[in-house]
Amino acid sequence: MNVIQILPITNLPIIKENDDIAELICVAAEKQETPIRNGDIIIVTHVLVSRAEGCTVDLDTVRPSNFAQTVARKSGKDPAAIEVVLREAESIIRMRNSSLITLTKHGFICANSGIDKSNVPGERTVALLPQDSDKSARRIRQGIKKQTGKTVAVIVSDTHGRPLRDGEINIAIGVAGLVPLRDRRGEKDLFGYTLKIKRTAIADELASAAELVIGQANEAIPAAIIRGYSYERCEKATAKDMLRPLDKELFL
Repeated sequence: MNVIQILPITNLPIIKENDDIAELICVAAEKQETPIRNGDIIIVTHVLVSRAEGCTVDLDTVRPSNFAQTVARKSGKDPAAIEVVLREAESIIRMRNSSLITLTKHGFICANSGIDKSNVPGERTVALLPQDSDKSARRIRQGIKKQTGKTVAVIVSDTHGRPLRDGEINIAIGVAGLVPLRDRRGEKDLFGYTLKIKRTAIADELASAAELVIGQANEAIPAAIIRGYSYERCEKATAKDMLRPLDKELFL
């Protein structure tokens, strides 16, 4: 019987710009007596990565545009925060009441361009999405290999809402070392029916599973190890492999 473990990585310090996330994860995992093993999948929240990469903005330094001020008046939000959302957006998908759904420069459709205030030091500081989350995941993976000699997969995660579903889940916005989609088309089900459209978003499911131990509030657990899950390894796969073209998106 296959057993999958989800292990929180505890006692990580407050991450600052230029901190080595890979080294800190390896040290923390060793200290809690769950050292990194070959085949582990390391889930890291994007806020952790963004802080280390300096992808944060002090809202007091932002000068809102006229459009941002107009949106802010209608939504009741901070004009500076709206300005940052607009700067990170490729386009606006929906704007209703206090909600602003955008297509980010990275290709993600999400609320407020993925701008996050939670778990960011500073009363007026927000975290942006990493500039290239796949590159970030590769860098952490390479760092863990250098620190431990172990080959792992790395997923950078973020919390997203879903169309027609209440509540948020974690999804993968960056991957390294694993194929994020499992194509099951052509397989047969229990009764011999050949699957025709089944493609499983493995990386998203792993990111959501990790959120069961990763803390969103005061738990201060921004990373986790998933151990025992068998995945297809790949050096070139990216989280962008899971993006659906806009002309095929049913909810737009």
